Amino acid sequence: MPFYVHGRDRPGALDGLLRLAEDHWSYMDRFADRLLLRGPTLSDDGEEHTGSVHIVDLADREQAERFAAEEPYGRAGLYSRITVDPVEILLDRGPVSGPEAPHSLVTGAWTAAPRGPVGARPPEADDRVGFAAVLIDDSAHTTGIVAAVRAYPEEAVALVRPLADHLSGGGADITAQHWRRGGRPS
Repeated sequence: MPFYVHGRDRPGALDGLLRLAEDHWSYMDRFADRLLLRGPTLSDDGEEHTGSVHIVDLADREQAERFAAEEPYGRAGLYSRITVDPVEILLDRGPVSGPEAPHSLVTGAWTAAPRGPVGARPPEADDRVGFAAVLIDDSAHTTGIVAAVRAYPEEAVALVRPLADHLSGGGADITAQHWRRGGRPS
């Protein structure tokens, strides 16, 4: 089952992130065949690391919680908050090739009561939406969305809104931030 794992950096975490980068990548190498999406979230100017996002396919919540707890940045206390939620993948177009393009991570939560299981076919997503998944609670109801979009944050929200509103019945509270597809540097 895929899980969304998002660690939000504590203020001043950069030195620790740099010091533990190789430990982080070595840890992620152990899960390479199960990582569906990964990369850092970035500040509004796209220059500073603000968190780490992973969509990882694991057997159950216990393994997902262990994945998050044993990750070197989290273990070192560099995150102010760690989110672990099961997801249902709606769309995965894989990595974007070609010239450097802006990327955003769009996240959202439903402001009304969670809707039932996804079931109904969602509207077609713009080609710039490379990945989309719904967050699911323990009762298999959708509670939010996460998407990787090839666009600046303001535009990314508009590209994901039709999908989020369809899944939530309207009233989805969604935001976007700069993001970069991650992995071990070559």
